Amino acid sequence: MDLLSRERWVEYSKAKDRMLEYTDIEEAPWYQIDSDDKRRAHLNCIHHLLSLFPEYKAMIPKPIKLTPRPDADQKYARPPREAHPIVPDHYAGYRREEKTKGEVHKK
Repeated sequence: MDLLSRERWVEYSKAKDRMLEYTDIEEAPWYQIDSDDKRRAHLNCIHHLLSLFPEYKAMIPKPIKLTPRPDADQKYARPPREAHPIVPDHYAGYRREEKTKGEVHKK
């Protein structure tokens, strides 16, 4: 969020409330998601969307029991990882921690 949008927070909130007043109808309801914690917001959104399709649960396959993986082939040597491009791990130094409002992740 940029500084200008922070200054207009109240205006944006009023506009959103007016929009909901006129457009939140039974045939096309708006749902709001608490998004202070983005990860939980995303998971709650996915859960809610899937709950709108009752047949979804019937589509979930039953768990299967995996057999143990075969032993490694001692005659096979995998190529070195460096033989192919690797996407850099930009977040290796970050760790998930509880945040208070307005705080950013620290490295």
